[in-house]
Amino acid sequence: MSLETYFVVSMLIMGACGSYLALMKHQMNNVFGGLLTFYLVTTAWLAGRRRDEGTSVFDWGALLMALAIGASLLTLGIRVANGQADPQAGVPIGMYFFMGSVPLLAAAGDIRMLVRGGISGRQRLVRHLWRMCFGLFIATGSFFLGQQQVFPSWLRRTNILFVPAILPLILLIFWLIRVRLTKRGVYVAREMEAGA
Repeated sequence: MSLETYFVVSMLIMGACGSYLALMKHQMNNVFGGLLTFYLVTTAWLAGRRRDEGTSVFDWGALLMALAIGASLLTLGIRVANGQADPQAGVPIGMYFFMGSVPLLAAAGDIRMLVRGGISGRQRLVRHLWRMCFGLFIATGSFFLGQQQVFPSWLRRTNILFVPAILPLILLIFWLIRVRLTKRGVYVAREMEAGA
Protein backbone atom coordinates (compact mmCIF):
# COMPACT_ATOMS: atom_id res chain seq x y z
CA MET A 1 0.00 0.00 0.00
CA SER A 2 1.13 3.53 -0.72
CA LEU A 3 1.63 6.21 1.93
CA GLU A 4 -1.49 7.97 0.63
CA THR A 5 -3.55 4.84 1.14
CA TYR A 6 -2.28 4.47 4.72
CA PHE A 7 -3.24 8.09 5.39
CA VAL A 8 -6.73 7.65 3.94
CA VAL A 9 -7.36 4.40 5.82
CA SER A 10 -6.13 5.92 9.10
CA MET A 11 -8.37 8.98 8.61
CA LEU A 12 -11.39 6.76 7.88
CA ILE A 13 -10.72 4.64 10.96
CA MET A 14 -10.25 7.79 13.05
CA GLY A 15 -13.53 9.28 11.80
CA ALA A 16 -15.49 6.09 12.42
CA CYS A 17 -13.97 5.54 15.88
CA GLY A 18 -14.47 9.19 16.80
CA SER A 19 -18.15 8.99 15.88
CA TYR A 20 -18.59 5.78 17.85
CA LEU A 21 -16.86 7.13 20.97
CA ALA A 22 -18.82 10.40 20.75
CA LEU A 23 -22.05 8.41 20.51
CA MET A 24 -21.12 6.52 23.68
CA LYS A 25 -20.48 9.86 25.43
CA HIS A 26 -23.69 11.43 24.04
CA GLN A 27 -21.74 14.17 22.21
CA MET A 28 -23.86 14.43 19.08
CA ASN A 29 -21.89 17.25 17.48
CA ASN A 30 -18.78 15.05 17.61
CA VAL A 31 -20.72 12.13 16.16
CA PHE A 32 -21.53 14.26 13.15
CA GLY A 33 -17.97 15.65 13.05
CA GLY A 34 -16.60 12.12 12.75
CA LEU A 35 -19.13 11.23 10.06
CA LEU A 36 -18.32 14.44 8.20
CA THR A 37 -14.62 13.59 8.30
CA PHE A 38 -15.38 10.10 6.98
CA TYR A 39 -17.49 11.56 4.15
CA LEU A 40 -14.95 14.25 3.19
CA VAL A 41 -11.95 11.90 3.16
CA THR A 42 -13.81 9.22 1.21
CA THR A 43 -15.05 11.60 -1.47
CA ALA A 44 -11.63 13.31 -1.65
CA TRP A 45 -9.92 9.98 -2.12
CA LEU A 46 -12.37 8.99 -4.85
CA ALA A 47 -11.84 12.33 -6.62
CA GLY A 48 -8.11 11.71 -6.61
CA ARG A 49 -8.41 8.10 -7.76
CA ARG A 50 -11.09 8.45 -10.43
CA ARG A 51 -9.63 8.43 -13.91
CA ASP A 52 -12.81 9.10 -15.85
CA GLU A 53 -15.41 11.83 -15.69
CA GLY A 54 -18.25 9.49 -14.81
CA THR A 55 -20.24 9.15 -11.63
CA SER A 56 -21.46 6.14 -9.72
CA VAL A 57 -24.16 5.06 -7.30
CA PHE A 58 -21.69 5.78 -4.51
CA ASP A 59 -21.72 9.48 -5.49
CA TRP A 60 -25.49 9.59 -4.98
CA GLY A 61 -25.13 7.87 -1.60
CA ALA A 62 -22.40 10.34 -0.60
CA LEU A 63 -24.71 13.22 -1.54
CA LEU A 64 -27.45 11.83 0.72
CA MET A 65 -24.93 11.39 3.55
CA ALA A 66 -23.74 15.01 3.22
CA LEU A 67 -27.33 16.29 3.24
CA ALA A 68 -28.18 14.20 6.31
CA ILE A 69 -25.09 15.36 8.24
CA GLY A 70 -25.64 19.02 7.34
CA ALA A 71 -29.34 18.96 8.22
CA SER A 72 -28.62 17.15 11.48
CA LEU A 73 -25.93 19.61 12.57
CA LEU A 74 -28.07 22.62 11.71
CA THR A 75 -31.03 21.10 13.55
CA LEU A 76 -28.82 20.42 16.58
CA GLY A 77 -27.55 24.02 16.44
CA ILE A 78 -31.10 25.38 16.36
CA ARG A 79 -32.08 23.14 19.29
CA VAL A 80 -29.08 24.29 21.32
CA ALA A 81 -29.77 27.96 20.46
CA ASN A 82 -33.40 27.57 21.58
CA GLY A 83 -32.44 25.79 24.81
CA GLN A 84 -34.04 22.50 23.73
CA ALA A 85 -30.69 20.67 23.83
CA ASP A 86 -27.70 21.06 26.12
CA PRO A 87 -24.63 22.59 24.51
CA GLN A 88 -21.38 20.67 24.72
CA ALA A 89 -18.89 22.30 27.08
CA GLY A 90 -16.46 24.56 25.25
CA VAL A 91 -18.33 24.51 21.93
CA PRO A 92 -19.56 27.96 20.84
CA ILE A 93 -23.03 28.10 19.33
CA GLY A 94 -21.67 29.33 16.00
CA MET A 95 -19.63 26.15 15.59
CA TYR A 96 -22.82 24.09 15.14
CA PHE A 97 -23.88 26.31 12.25
CA PHE A 98 -20.39 26.51 10.73
CA MET A 99 -19.95 22.75 10.78
CA GLY A 100 -23.51 22.29 9.51
CA SER A 101 -22.89 24.53 6.52
CA VAL A 102 -19.76 22.63 5.40
CA PRO A 103 -21.54 19.38 4.44
CA LEU A 104 -24.27 21.37 2.73
CA LEU A 105 -21.65 23.20 0.65
CA ALA A 106 -20.04 19.84 -0.11
CA ALA A 107 -23.47 18.51 -1.11
CA ALA A 108 -23.85 21.45 -3.50
CA GLY A 109 -20.54 20.40 -5.08
CA ASP A 110 -21.79 16.82 -5.28
CA ILE A 111 -24.96 17.95 -7.05
CA ARG A 112 -22.92 20.04 -9.49
CA MET A 113 -20.67 17.05 -10.23
CA LEU A 114 -23.62 14.70 -10.69
CA VAL A 115 -25.42 17.12 -13.03
CA ARG A 116 -22.28 17.53 -15.15
CA GLY A 117 -21.69 13.78 -15.25
CA GLY A 118 -18.33 14.03 -13.47
CA ILE A 119 -15.36 16.35 -13.13
CA SER A 120 -11.83 16.51 -14.46
CA GLY A 121 -8.73 18.69 -14.48
CA ARG A 122 -8.49 21.50 -11.96
CA GLN A 123 -12.00 20.90 -10.65
CA ARG A 124 -11.11 17.36 -9.72
CA LEU A 125 -7.89 18.47 -8.03
CA VAL A 126 -9.68 21.24 -6.11
CA ARG A 127 -12.35 18.78 -4.97
CA HIS A 128 -9.65 16.41 -3.74
CA LEU A 129 -7.67 19.15 -1.97
CA TRP A 130 -10.40 20.97 -0.11
CA ARG A 131 -12.15 17.83 1.09
CA MET A 132 -8.95 16.14 2.26
CA CYS A 133 -7.61 19.28 3.97
CA PHE A 134 -10.92 20.06 5.68
CA GLY A 135 -11.21 16.47 6.91
CA LEU A 136 -7.69 16.81 8.32
CA PHE A 137 -8.68 20.15 9.90
CA ILE A 138 -11.54 18.46 11.74
CA ALA A 139 -9.13 15.81 13.02
CA THR A 140 -6.41 18.26 14.12
CA GLY A 141 -8.94 20.62 15.70
CA SER A 142 -10.54 17.77 17.62
CA PHE A 143 -7.18 16.57 18.89
CA PHE A 144 -5.20 19.75 19.58
CA LEU A 145 -8.10 21.92 20.77
CA GLY A 146 -10.74 19.40 21.83
CA GLN A 147 -8.36 17.24 23.88
CA GLN A 148 -6.12 19.86 25.45
CA GLN A 149 -6.21 18.05 28.79
CA VAL A 150 -3.81 15.40 27.42
CA PHE A 151 -1.09 18.02 26.90
CA PRO A 152 1.11 19.43 29.69
CA SER A 153 -0.31 22.56 31.33
CA TRP A 154 2.74 24.66 30.35
CA LEU A 155 2.06 23.84 26.70
CA ARG A 156 -1.63 24.73 27.01
CA ARG A 157 -0.77 28.14 28.48
CA THR A 158 1.34 29.05 25.41
CA ASN A 159 -1.60 28.71 23.00
CA ILE A 160 0.78 26.96 20.60
CA LEU A 161 -1.78 24.18 20.14
CA PHE A 162 -3.78 26.50 17.89
CA VAL A 163 -1.03 26.34 15.27
CA PRO A 164 -1.27 22.62 14.39
CA ALA A 165 -5.05 22.81 14.79
CA ILE A 166 -5.50 25.43 12.06
CA LEU A 167 -2.52 24.48 9.90
CA PRO A 168 -4.65 22.32 7.54
CA LEU A 169 -6.88 25.35 6.83
CA ILE A 170 -3.86 27.51 6.05
CA LEU A 171 -2.49 24.81 3.74
CA LEU A 172 -5.91 24.47 2.15
CA ILE A 173 -6.02 28.17 1.29
CA PHE A 174 -2.44 28.11 -0.02
CA TRP A 175 -3.01 25.11 -2.27
CA LEU A 176 -6.38 26.27 -3.56
CA ILE A 177 -4.85 29.59 -4.59
CA ARG A 178 -1.91 27.83 -6.18
CA VAL A 179 -4.05 25.33 -8.08
CA ARG A 180 -6.74 27.78 -9.17
CA LEU A 181 -4.64 30.81 -10.06
CA THR A 182 -1.26 29.59 -11.32
CA LYS A 183 0.03 27.77 -14.36
CA ARG A 184 1.53 25.20 -12.02
CA GLY A 185 -2.03 24.23 -11.09
CA VAL A 186 -2.75 23.39 -14.74
CA TYR A 187 0.40 21.26 -14.87
CA VAL A 188 -0.46 19.36 -11.66
CA ALA A 189 -4.03 18.78 -12.87
CA ARG A 190 -2.73 17.36 -16.15
CA GLU A 191 -0.35 15.05 -14.28
CA MET A 192 -3.25 13.89 -12.11
CA GLU A 193 -5.37 13.18 -15.18
CA ALA A 194 -2.54 11.23 -16.75
CA GLY A 195 -2.21 9.15 -13.59
CA ALA A 196 1.34 10.29 -12.82
